[in-house]
Amino acid sequence: MQYQDFYAMFKGIGERPLTIRLLDPPLHEFLPSKEELIARVATKKALKEDYKEDEKLLEIVENLSESNPIMGIRGCRLGLTYPEINEMQVRAIFEAACDVKASGVNVKPWVMIPLIGHVNELKAAEDVLVKVAEQVMQEKGIKLEYKFGTMIEIPRAALTAGEIGRRAEFFSYGTNDLTQMTFGYSRDDAEGKFLKNYVEQKILPYNPFVTLDKEGVGRLIDLSFKEGKAVNPTLKGGICGEHGGDPDSVKFAHKIGLNYVSCSPYRVPQARLAAAQAVIENKA
Repeated sequence: MQYQDFYAMFKGIGERPLTIRLLDPPLHEFLPSKEELIARVATKKALKEDYKEDEKLLEIVENLSESNPIMGIRGCRLGLTYPEINEMQVRAIFEAACDVKASGVNVKPWVMIPLIGHVNELKAAEDVLVKVAEQVMQEKGIKLEYKFGTMIEIPRAALTAGEIGRRAEFFSYGTNDLTQMTFGYSRDDAEGKFLKNYVEQKILPYNPFVTLDKEGVGRLIDLSFKEGKAVNPTLKGGICGEHGGDPDSVKFAHKIGLNYVSCSPYRVPQARLAAAQAVIENKA
């Protein structure tokens, strides 16, 4: 399934770099519903049917359930805990990329290791995945121009970018999570309960999940990218999230030297216009 997706993406994007974030949903999103399993076991018990397999599955789901899934086994932690998930995905990426290159298109996969907080997480994940990538290229007899980078979404990662920049070939700033963790807000709760009042009362000048908070989150990104570039002058950087379609945020990203923005498809025209305006304003 992954191979088919990546093959189609590489064919579509051609010779431009394609950044792929490794699987990153909270662990519970991979699992069957605990409530449905409880109901199924109870029903089968009442009907005196065999419920052993369902009960075994329920036990596994209960053992893997987390009190705060967003802060639990997700991002790079998922792949470090269950390395076969990332190995499978990287194999699919590089098999698809090699097959597309064999058809005459010089594809460029950029693999993003998400949500690291410590450089050792990046090292541990990258060491395993580069071996998989090299093995696939050897099997196919094709060499690809590829990069391994990371998504910086945790303040600690931003503050230790000098260490991380020695390993990563690009930084994608996950501004949604970085905003959540820097402000200490849960986005879903904040937008539904108090952010509107904060903006109306002028406690905040704007919703920081719509327009990037330049003084706080933006400063973290600026400092981080400068530290990364200091140890790795070829480092590429960009913002990834809804901020990538916000004109003010795009202009700020350009001002601090970032190379790209990533956003939802319907925001792409607005983001391209803002990027062009940022270049013109900067020249002026």
